[in-house]
Amino acid sequence: MLAIIGESGSGKSMTARAITGLLPRGVQAAGAAEIDGYGYDLSTTADRVWAQVRGRRAVLLLQDPFTSLSPVLRCGRQIALTIEARLRAAGETPGRGTLRAEVERRLAEVQLPVRVADQYPSELSGGMRQRVAIAAALAAEPRLLIADEPTTALDASTQGEVLDLLRGLQATHSMGLILISHDLGVIEGRADRVLVMRHGEVVERGDTARVLRSPRHPYTRALIDANPSVGDAVPGAAAGGPPLLIAEGLSKSFGDTSALADASVEVAAGQVLAIVGESGSGKSTLARAIAGLEVPDSGSVTLDGRVLPAGRRGRRPQEIQIVFQDPYSTLNPSFTIRQSLDEAIRAGGARDRTVAELLELVELDPALAERRPSQLSGGQRQRVAIARALAPGPQLLICDESVSALDVSVQAQILDLLARLRDELGLAMLFITHDLGVVARIADRVVVLRRGEIVERGETMRILREPAHEYTRLLVSAAEQDSLRRTDPSAPGRPAAPDAEADPAPDHASDPAPDHASDPGAISAPTHSPAPEGRA
Repeated sequence: MLAIIGESGSGKSMTARAITGLLPRGVQAAGAAEIDGYGYDLSTTADRVWAQVRGRRAVLLLQDPFTSLSPVLRCGRQIALTIEARLRAAGETPGRGTLRAEVERRLAEVQLPVRVADQYPSELSGGMRQRVAIAAALAAEPRLLIADEPTTALDASTQGEVLDLLRGLQATHSMGLILISHDLGVIEGRADRVLVMRHGEVVERGDTARVLRSPRHPYTRALIDANPSVGDAVPGAAAGGPPLLIAEGLSKSFGDTSALADASVEVAAGQVLAIVGESGSGKSTLARAIAGLEVPDSGSVTLDGRVLPAGRRGRRPQEIQIVFQDPYSTLNPSFTIRQSLDEAIRAGGARDRTVAELLELVELDPALAERRPSQLSGGQRQRVAIARALAPGPQLLICDESVSALDVSVQAQILDLLARLRDELGLAMLFITHDLGVVARIADRVVVLRRGEIVERGETMRILREPAHEYTRLLVSAAEQDSLRRTDPSAPGRPAAPDAEADPAPDHASDPAPDHASDPGAISAPTHSPAPEGRA
């Protein structure tokens, strides 16, 4: 297994898409590749070439299984479509019985029950959906599987299960496996070799145990030093007064699916409450209901003694703001940073604030105000997104997976920034995450969500050291295993491959970032649009 690590925008995903001919419109690749003896030019547009590569020799497994799986087809049918395509390419016409038998075999291979074949993706947990996507990918029988952040949205225990499954399947099928990640915890003890990318260039490569034990490049060393651990937990801040936020009995269903069931949380000014759980656990639904971006079916939200309207209408920008995982959800790519922050200042009525003051508040040089988001690093963009959220002077800041796409060194800097802002401004914070290492570093208290229900809550140190609920114990145990691998990365590893020298530090800008439209309102909801033209 080869792991490619680096922060958002480092070029990891562009590399995977270049190999499989799936680059965004307007982006061109240069160079050549060879898979299982088949060589090809990455710049080619010939369909016959990519027909030999995609599916037949290489398959790209994406981070979000909803990107790969159709919501309107049963899971078994989606696996069957891949099987049909493979057999027809070989000149075979599969019968219904043959297809069903192979679908069941593929599900068993990824440790899913046969009943999943008759279910829709929306009826499954995040981990089960990713297993279905893996089964569909392997049904093509590729020689190379490229897994692009396949576990980023999953809790620690499910992450480990999916990664160990991929490792086992790689051996069973004798195929190559490239794992793309920004998280050192997911590669330690699993990957044979690692390639570190920054700003679109490789800065270090070699045997995983060697790179993690004796990194040669300063960037790699910074990644390792900054990796958060559940052992970082310290006693949380005591509540200095009554709760600022009281959310009571919040419930939300989408059709027949319950996303949130009778959830209640409280947080005081100057405190950080972490909401943890896997993808689909209800974390973001809870955050959006509190922020007014989602209207709950029942329940209420009270902030500083005022019962807030259920939706956005009637809300004040000075009350609650959100920082999303992807800063492009907030920042208009065609605006300069000055224009984006000016817009937020005007919308929030904070006429006494200046763009320079906001940038200095988030530890950025005011000279960056004339740049556009694509000219900033991932960490700088997230600082600008935080500055934009702080422009109206909110009482409560919600951070929804706000550091999950950043490499651990930048992640640590953003967490330190948020902790300082909490202390200096007396901000109450809701921190939505699936990463217990991050929780240990910033949160005073923790609420654990599973399948829309709160299963445990309490002070962070107690939760991480003495979890009471079985699900919480699983999360903590999985996170501790990652910490153990960081302490001795060679312990569970495989025989080392020949080593290589570190590459020189890069001096180029990062890949073109995805283009997103922003919401000009006080709170921005994620939207998506095509990527800008450029070269990878």
